[in-house]
Amino acid sequence: MAQESGQPLASNVSRLLQALEFLGQPLPGLALSELQSAIQAEDAGSIHRLLDPHVLAVVSINPESRVRVERGRGHVVLQQAGFTAALVKVQNAGAVKAGLVIQSPQAGPSYSGSTRLSVDRLDQPTLHQVETPLPGPRRFAVLDWYSAPPMTAGLSGVSVEYAILLIGTSDAGVQEIVLQFSVGQQTQDLGFRAELPVVFESRAAVPVRIQVQDSEDAEAFVRLLIRDRQGRVWPLQVRRLAPDLFFQEQIYRRNGEVVWLAPGQYDVETSRGPEYVRQQQQLTVVPMVGQPAESNVQILTVRPQRWVSPVSRGWYSGDHHIHDAGCAHYQNPTQGVLPEDMFRQISGEGLNVGCVLTWGPCFEYQRQFFRPKVDQLSRGQTLMKYDLEVSGFGSQALGHVCLLNLSDQVYPGSDGTKERGWPTWTTPVLRWAKQQGATTGFAHSASGLQIDPRRAAQRLLEQCDADGSGLVSGAESESVLLPLSFEQVDAEGDEALGIGELQSAVNRVADELPNLAIPEMNSVGAMELPVAVSEGVCDFISAMDTPRIAEWNMWYHVLNCGFPLKAAGETDFPCMSGMAVGQGRSYVQLGQRPLDYAGWCAGLAAGRSYVSDGYMHVLQLQVLAGEQRASAGERLLLSDGGRVRVQATVAGAAEMPESIAYASRGMQDQPRWLGDTVTLHGERSRKWIAGGERRVELVVNGRVAGQRVIPADGEEHELEFEVSVDRSSWLAIRSFPQLHTNPVEVL
Repeated sequence: MAQESGQPLASNVSRLLQALEFLGQPLPGLALSELQSAIQAEDAGSIHRLLDPHVLAVVSINPESRVRVERGRGHVVLQQAGFTAALVKVQNAGAVKAGLVIQSPQAGPSYSGSTRLSVDRLDQPTLHQVETPLPGPRRFAVLDWYSAPPMTAGLSGVSVEYAILLIGTSDAGVQEIVLQFSVGQQTQDLGFRAELPVVFESRAAVPVRIQVQDSEDAEAFVRLLIRDRQGRVWPLQVRRLAPDLFFQEQIYRRNGEVVWLAPGQYDVETSRGPEYVRQQQQLTVVPMVGQPAESNVQILTVRPQRWVSPVSRGWYSGDHHIHDAGCAHYQNPTQGVLPEDMFRQISGEGLNVGCVLTWGPCFEYQRQFFRPKVDQLSRGQTLMKYDLEVSGFGSQALGHVCLLNLSDQVYPGSDGTKERGWPTWTTPVLRWAKQQGATTGFAHSASGLQIDPRRAAQRLLEQCDADGSGLVSGAESESVLLPLSFEQVDAEGDEALGIGELQSAVNRVADELPNLAIPEMNSVGAMELPVAVSEGVCDFISAMDTPRIAEWNMWYHVLNCGFPLKAAGETDFPCMSGMAVGQGRSYVQLGQRPLDYAGWCAGLAAGRSYVSDGYMHVLQLQVLAGEQRASAGERLLLSDGGRVRVQATVAGAAEMPESIAYASRGMQDQPRWLGDTVTLHGERSRKWIAGGERRVELVVNGRVAGQRVIPADGEEHELEFEVSVDRSSWLAIRSFPQLHTNPVEVL
């Protein structure tokens, strides 16, 4: 090996000391002043002499890039529920600049079986990449290089340098971790010489008891997002098993429950979903000093605070599309999670009703939780019931459907399976559900209803171009539905439509609501819905989880055909989104009636409701004509037409997440994507932004008949519109893409 240069080593160690200070983990017993003098003098020999007694492992890379490791002299004590910094010395005879890989049979996630698509949608692909098949050695460790500034990612290529290995553990007490080093595939030395078994002692974490002070519900769960001063989320996601979900940053706890944390300082964000103010506090966890854990409990007090209270006005929230298996959920060590785990999520997001739908993945295991009534965990103003989504069954080809308030989940002739006896389309399944009094609707409606301008234009040309000219004449266009009038499509004014003009017209109307562009009809959304509605077996179209224009466009056209279809808000957790349940929700008006599941579903089917993301609300809606008045889901009769007044009480949150889903981030030039919770359309933001202003619109037969702009300030705002109605119509209030009431019919 060439003679070592002192300058790169001195720079490396200087940055290493800065990083250790930032981490709050200086090396115990280090002769710091003497080491600083050696750094200043660029004295490599003295640096090694002073630092090597603290090294956990010495990794050597030979000129052929083979890696071996030896135990250093350093003694490292780990911390349960925390990271401990350990020094690794790298002797790099191969001048390798690739990243040094660290692995261990004891490290990695405690789960497997989530789908790559789902964790990608959550912008957390590493949670899937680190999965390996279970079972195997019990996993309790987390290993990672500290590569944030002032340290660097990868090796520098110099002959000797030091790196910081962060070792996390979920256990306390004595434990052995096998450290495995490499610089890529097949670079480990032969004979297990790149493996180093190390026995560690781990200090116990501190129990932090959650004290929830909620005047509405003493048994309520709250949402907690806990980060240390380096921004790391705790408890560690890759170490989580139910009731904490590994794909979420937050956890949920009720009064008296505990979170185990290492000593240190934390930033804690608390809430109970979008109806509540997001609160922040700092938590300092002090180490236990010679005391048993049970006598050293610290207290974190959480006082949930509402900014809006729909339930006080008789509006009860619910998410009708939640899963406890499949998509982001793991299939090992259990096939999905249990009812008590999902109830925690539902309560923690402030939902009154949560519909957990058994479906194809893990159906044979999860179907045991179905009951004709609400789950036994339900209580007070939080209800949970297991029902069914027809997905992964033989009837899903033209769209998935949600079946709510079932008394029997076994389709006749299916023998309780998902493979046998199911029809090849959904309408017979919907009819079976209606016969037992269920409420029914299509799921994730815009899946397959998106518009592809190029393909749509090509279809129009193929259907119309009878003479093979490559152009569509006025006469030829009469046989198809153009997205705009012939004259509007004919941008060149030559009385013939080319493929470019057709594509441009389709692309233009794709951002309009309503529009006449024909969607692709190629996925699992509301393709069969018009047929099911005409057969009288479909109550609602799902909204609030797929692009809003495509969702509402289908709904508007069906309403304009005279069918009383309702909208219902859903999340499809954790498939369309695993951020939280209740990201899309329905608020059903029950008045003075106590909350019950059958009544809530009946209100959903009747349209006595509005759909929302929880950050916009219509707390009161009335349409008045003379002595008559009607609200969402009701009718108002006008014998000869006339003018009606519309009164609404509207409120918007003073802050909300920055996201395409809330129209608070990007894509304003392509509103066709607003409201989408499925596709990220860019890196996921975890910021919150001020509410700003919201446009509230009166919609009549799908067209805007009036609008007002209100501040989103957490306060209620009284609005009034007046409009002439000269034919049978439907009226609704919306705030695109966050809110839509179900219609009032004026006949």
